[in-house]
Amino acid sequence: MPDSPKLDAPFYTEQELDALYETDPVEAVRISREQHFLRKRLDAEQGGHADAPMPSAEELRGLIDDVRAILARDGGDIELVAVEERTLRVRMKGACVGCPRAPLDLRNVVEAMVRKRYPQVRAVLNAF
Repeated sequence: MPDSPKLDAPFYTEQELDALYETDPVEAVRISREQHFLRKRLDAEQGGHADAPMPSAEELRGLIDDVRAILARDGGDIELVAVEERTLRVRMKGACVGCPRAPLDLRNVVEAMVRKRYPQVRAVLNAF
């Protein structure tokens, strides 16, 4: 559990929310609610099948901008580096550099959002 509560719902697991609920139930409910609405939004934006053609670089940049807004809440940043076949290469920047949570954020936030909207993307990798 982080020292200070995060303001962005996608970073919290159910176990983290349960632990937060013990110390700050109002904040835990707020984050849980925000997380719920983000999941609904992602479900509504889901597009295509795993065999569909890859999205354009502009479509991917738009999604990366959405991810950037989430990471910026903690001082992080991200940029689209390249699209190679069905792999998206990004560069985690700002507070994400050297952060021990960066690999989790890459998988649980960035990759989850990308694969939810574009299931044809098979992997999201950090290009250092």
